[in-house]
Amino acid sequence: MKKISIYEPAMCCPTGLCGVSIDPELLRISTLQNTLKKNGVDFQRFNLSNAPQEFINNKEVNKFINENGVEKLPLTIIDEEIVITGRYPTDEEISKLLDITIEQPKPADQPKRAKIKSKRTGGCGCSGGNCC
Repeated sequence: MKKISIYEPAMCCPTGLCGVSIDPELLRISTLQNTLKKNGVDFQRFNLSNAPQEFINNKEVNKFINENGVEKLPLTIIDEEIVITGRYPTDEEISKLLDITIEQPKPADQPKRAKIKSKRTGGCGCSGGNCC
């Protein structure tokens, strides 16, 4: 099985899923990572603020950043080869790069709202004919 690694710009936490405004792209990548890991895929993410040593240890990543700067992150690496730069891969790209099928989760049935029948008899909401 192929190995996928994503080297990301500095973020406040390892996944970037914190704060008041969550980036939907980071949520998608995090969900995809969890799904693939549960199915045996070696999928790692490294962000510059939480794992700086990984950026130094990987010679290809280190060379890329020295030549292009951190502005070109994220980097997607498959089996030690940089395959995508400057953006996150789509689910379809990951599927092709890893030669796997990724089943998209089916949207959960939306819970139906319970209908509440009011016992109100007056305009104020009191019951039993006594109005407030």
